Amino acid sequence: MNLAFITHADCLKHSNGAYHPENAARLEAITDMLIARGLDPWLTHLDAPLATREDLALAHSTRMIELIFEHAPIEGIGSGMVNLDGDTAMNPHTLPAALRAAGSGLAAVDWVLQQAERRAFCAIRPPGHHASRNRPAGFCIFNNVAVAALHALERHGLERVAIIDFDVHHGDGTEAIVAGDQRILFCSSFQHPYYPGSGIPPLADNCLPVGLPAGTDGTRWRAAVSEAWFARLKAFAPQLIFISAGFDAHRDDDMGQFALVEDDYVWLTQQLIRQAKLSAGGRIVSMLEGGYDPLALARSVYAHLRSLNDD
Repeated sequence: MNLAFITHADCLKHSNGAYHPENAARLEAITDMLIARGLDPWLTHLDAPLATREDLALAHSTRMIELIFEHAPIEGIGSGMVNLDGDTAMNPHTLPAALRAAGSGLAAVDWVLQQAERRAFCAIRPPGHHASRNRPAGFCIFNNVAVAALHALERHGLERVAIIDFDVHHGDGTEAIVAGDQRILFCSSFQHPYYPGSGIPPLADNCLPVGLPAGTDGTRWRAAVSEAWFARLKAFAPQLIFISAGFDAHRDDDMGQFALVEDDYVWLTQQLIRQAKLSAGGRIVSMLEGGYDPLALARSVYAHLRSLNDD
């Protein structure tokens, strides 16, 4: 069993408020789908640990970390909710969930680097790719993938890692953190123009954005990312590949206006496995970002994990 599934029950308890699209039903749908389709027994199940302040400081300023801890609501005191921005909130369970989400990437890196051909998927919430060095944003508290990537570089001594982000929204927080760091190649595809309104032009030459208009389908998306990413990825030869796996570019997800389907996610997963075999010992760490139609999300994650596991 060379595919780890990393999550924690704390991630189910975080809430942004009633009727918010980023909710616990997302993770519940994924778990149900993996059980229903018989993949669950083939996974190595690991609990996400709590990230420490030192871990978070790999990607975030001390002041931001302090503010999150200071603003975390305490159960039974006040309203029980704190709004960090217009669409990002904390309840009394958010801080443990966010620390588990960031900690999942640390555990994933530690696990996959123990042996060739290991891969991991972190089924976590809150997501992370809109959180920048100095502020949370866009449903995100800490930047989970940036913390994990810098953990691999700073603590495991890797020299090159790649982050591939295929969420329908540009991973502006991730790009802001990694821009100019020549140890990291950041490849992102996203709807443009769209929230958060960034990505074009890129912040630095280690960032490879693919901004595409509303209505983009799999054929156009595959051609665009192939042209923009694959030659650079091969030349860069990452020693570990990270995926910011946002599935809200699916045609059934109304948080964006792309028209991707499960086969498109399978195709990209297979391309990344090929690159991982060339330069990274087959190792991949994938971390959940967006995806807000529970059924489309669950089908997409199943297809993604089946590809990671079957190779």
